[in-house]
Amino acid sequence: MEKVIINNDSQYAIEEHEQTPFTSTVEDPNPTPSSFFTRVKALIALMRPKQWTKNGAVFIGLVFASELFHLYPLIRAIVAFITFCFVSSTIYVLNDLLDIEKDRLHPTKRFRPLASGVLPTSWAKAALIGLLGVCCVLTFVLFLIPSPPDIYRSLGGANVLFALSIIAYLVMMVFYSFRLKHVVLIDVFCIAAGFVLRIIAGTVVIPVVISPWLYLVTCFLSLFMGFGKRRHELVLLQGQAGSHRKILKEYSIPMLDQMITVVVSGTLMSYSLYTVQGQTGNHRLMITVPFVLYGVFRYLYLVYMHMDGGSPDEILLRDRHILAAVLLCVITVIAVLYLLPHP
Repeated sequence: MEKVIINNDSQYAIEEHEQTPFTSTVEDPNPTPSSFFTRVKALIALMRPKQWTKNGAVFIGLVFASELFHLYPLIRAIVAFITFCFVSSTIYVLNDLLDIEKDRLHPTKRFRPLASGVLPTSWAKAALIGLLGVCCVLTFVLFLIPSPPDIYRSLGGANVLFALSIIAYLVMMVFYSFRLKHVVLIDVFCIAAGFVLRIIAGTVVIPVVISPWLYLVTCFLSLFMGFGKRRHELVLLQGQAGSHRKILKEYSIPMLDQMITVVVSGTLMSYSLYTVQGQTGNHRLMITVPFVLYGVFRYLYLVYMHMDGGSPDEILLRDRHILAAVLLCVITVIAVLYLLPHP
């Protein structure tokens, strides 16, 4: 790696900055106030709040079922969103605990709180228990919030089904962390299933029924991002991909390119068919198709021309083109479903 050296002092500063994350592995039994706040900051980073944007899938049922401006459904959806934020953070902490040594070999993941040694593993284990406790409390809170007429009463009720969706997500992701992430294709399908479970949780908690097409859109879109992430890892790690994650040996860039083509086509076709055949009964949603097309094509541009795609949530927040497409699509959907008179 090339460095621009101004003088000897600056060279020493650069080398010290690069080595500190790897050599700071001894835990201080009596941390000073400064180290305490540093660890708190590292603990927050370990929870990856930037990736909480993925849990916005919980609101899909609320928006497309025209329940956005109803008080109790909105409150229940917000609680469900917060619950999934803590559930997903639980899995992030678990993954980082399991992959400390492998992350230290990764060019970017080596700077994560646990891999760099900034955060002790004891803090991460305590956070794991604490996050699970918060998830249980939030799930119980839903039993105290009034629910509209429960269309899922025969299946146990909205609250029970939401709790089961949380449990299903946790069980699946724990299996993913220990085993399934090492099985070719299943690793990416688990990620897609996680997004589908978010939508299921968001619909049963209200409770409403949404078009099956939206589940297909979510499945194809999450597969697209998952395969794009695998492609990014192969490009970034090159010949060392297999040493960091064995499953990457089972993938190749041409193979991933073909699968990306398939799932992108599925995403666009599913959403287009939803706007025509969806249960909203409002064909004017077709005007949102160009926003979806542009957002997907922009993401493809970043994957192939800028070798990006490793972190879809960061791309959403960083790339102004994709962010604008998403915002315009959301605004248009709300305008069509809530402001314009139904045809």
